[in-house]
Amino acid sequence: MQYIGLIAALTVGVSIGLVAWFLIGAGRVKTVEAAGAETTEPVQRASFSESLVSAAPKGYIGWLERQIIYAGRPESWSVTKIFVWKIILVITVLVLGWLFISSGPAPIRFLLAFAALILSFFIPDVLINSRAHDRQKAIQLALPDTLDQMTIAVEAGLGFDAAMAKAGRNGRGPMAEELIRTLQDMSIGRTRRDAYAALEQRTNSEDLRRFVRAVQQADAYGVAIADVLRVQAGEMRIKRRQRAEEQAMKIPVKIVFPLVFCILPVLFIVILTPAVIGWMAAFN
Repeated sequence: MQYIGLIAALTVGVSIGLVAWFLIGAGRVKTVEAAGAETTEPVQRASFSESLVSAAPKGYIGWLERQIIYAGRPESWSVTKIFVWKIILVITVLVLGWLFISSGPAPIRFLLAFAALILSFFIPDVLINSRAHDRQKAIQLALPDTLDQMTIAVEAGLGFDAAMAKAGRNGRGPMAEELIRTLQDMSIGRTRRDAYAALEQRTNSEDLRRFVRAVQQADAYGVAIADVLRVQAGEMRIKRRQRAEEQAMKIPVKIVFPLVFCILPVLFIVILTPAVIGWMAAFN
């Protein structure tokens, strides 16, 4: 019973800590500069969700914003919505956990409820991180083919921007979307360098960032863009083949666990069971 009370107190304490972590910033004060003087006024909360975001650690908020950018800024995802879903999931799991524990208090039930509470809090983070990772991986895989298309278009006589537009219109997926967005940035008045810098910030693919830097240097120093595209496309194909070979070399290591713990025991049972039955019959 002492363990049950300790686990219950721990669960309640963590729940209160999560709520306090979000709501501690509700009473913060802000500095307002007026007529050369500084005064303090209480923060005006526009909404409950905004107070949750303002109360969270800045580093965590920055990480969420980067993941949303890497995921392509989906309409259904924002920092505020993520925090709202966190609270909804935590409250839902708290209610369900309480009903689960009240039906039969036991240490294992408290542990399961506590684990479900922690998991529900981090589910939105896992989802947005998974979506960002999948999108960046798709960009990395599509980059060599896109560079090949742009190289062919430039060698055929098109300019770099026209080649990028052609690759964006003919392509599919996140890589084509990023090219089209870069062209849209330039069409609304942003400089080419700023548009390329924004493209570099919207991805964590080192290959794409290296390509953007190479294009920026070629644009700054007057290097032939066709030569840059040809070299970059060749390097990207080589790296893609090397990554595929690396993944293939990891397969024997990855299959050791299912082989030892799943396949071999069943194989031994199938092979040794008739022999064991025969020995038992012989001794009886």
